[in-house]
Amino acid sequence: MFNPRCSTFQKPLRQRRFILCMYFVGFMDLFGVSMIVPLLSHHVKSLGATPTVAGIVGSTYGILQLFSSTLVGSWSDVVGRRYSLVTCILLSALGYGLLGLSTNIVLFIVARIPVGIFKHSLSICRALLSDLVSETERPLVMGHFNAASSVGFILGPVVGGYLTEHEGGFYTSSFICSGIFLLNAGLVWMLPWNDTFKKTDLATAKTSKGSSNNIKRKHEDSDHVKESAAPRERFFQPAWKQCSSVLLKIRALSSSDMWDVFLVRLLMAIAIMLYYSNFSLALEERFALKPKVTGYLISYSSTLGALAGFLVGPVTKLYHNDMSSMLLHSSILTCSLIFLYATAPSVWQVVLCSTFFAISTTIGRTCITDLELRLGGAQASGTLIGAGQSVTAVGRVLAPLLSGFAQEFSPCGPPSLGVVLALAAVLLLILKKPRGAKGEKRHPNL
Repeated sequence: MFNPRCSTFQKPLRQRRFILCMYFVGFMDLFGVSMIVPLLSHHVKSLGATPTVAGIVGSTYGILQLFSSTLVGSWSDVVGRRYSLVTCILLSALGYGLLGLSTNIVLFIVARIPVGIFKHSLSICRALLSDLVSETERPLVMGHFNAASSVGFILGPVVGGYLTEHEGGFYTSSFICSGIFLLNAGLVWMLPWNDTFKKTDLATAKTSKGSSNNIKRKHEDSDHVKESAAPRERFFQPAWKQCSSVLLKIRALSSSDMWDVFLVRLLMAIAIMLYYSNFSLALEERFALKPKVTGYLISYSSTLGALAGFLVGPVTKLYHNDMSSMLLHSSILTCSLIFLYATAPSVWQVVLCSTFFAISTTIGRTCITDLELRLGGAQASGTLIGAGQSVTAVGRVLAPLLSGFAQEFSPCGPPSLGVVLALAAVLLLILKKPRGAKGEKRHPNL
């Protein structure tokens, strides 16, 4: 059931510790963020903002993320993961620290700007893990990283809610979150970057003997390792050189033929968001379910989603590392579960759908990310992951609009529309099955 060659614990001790530290960084990152996120709307209203102003302020973060995800991801490819990750974490810490000082709406908006632009630490961590492990190990490691991060997102609101019950609780939570990011920055900086990537390079060279394709892959990996462990001068090179390199990578991505994969990501992202958009309200109207019970169901689903990250490795082995088929089947399952939820005659069918929905969406997200990396190539992992986050950000902008329109007709309108979009993604996967499922690149120069 489990391939020991794909296990994190079969790696050299130094590399294993490095990966485990990345899991801890991901956990602490979302733990700190989730302490703040549920409290933001309440705090901005307490500052005297009208609902319209609160909505505009709330959308600022999403808009900044939409435009900065690809840029920061590509920048991490140019200057290296270490300096870009530490920079993003430190500037995010600055933003959350300013949030702890936001006694008026202007300071609140100023505090959200550095976070909106530079809160891409998880994306860079994923790109870093992609650099560090082989293609066959990547789904397993990514699944474990997503699971660790999700656990932090589940526990954070509990601590944030407890602190809010005391006077000045929001400001205390903000400073604690800022402190967590400073701790993460220190941890990332002290990691044994040079030794870890040298060992990875040697291991790649040993496993690449024999075939000409493997020799080519060895040189690609070696170059990428050098770029991942970029020297200090690379970070401090002139800004115009960094900008030109970033723009060249983004241009290469825009001219590649990967847009069908990004379209699948967008359609599935909107479908999943529509499923959750009016979840509490729909259950109350359809089954007279109390908000407290709905909260328990959401927590149950979130916990399963976190644990499902550990299933990615065994499922990948079951599919013989065929990520294209794995994505297709998980999308079909997700589409079917949204349909069953929209037509559920009883609350128990909703519980059953939520159980498998959490698992299918977790596996699907890992599949689409891994497929993007396989098609685009390892040397552009930051750009690819950043572009994927930008596509998802577009979904976050469109989903509330589509949900509001669909709710005009029925409480089941949003999930019903989600079924249509998920079905379109499934048809796209069937009609234009992504090439490169076995590892070939669509754009080797990306």
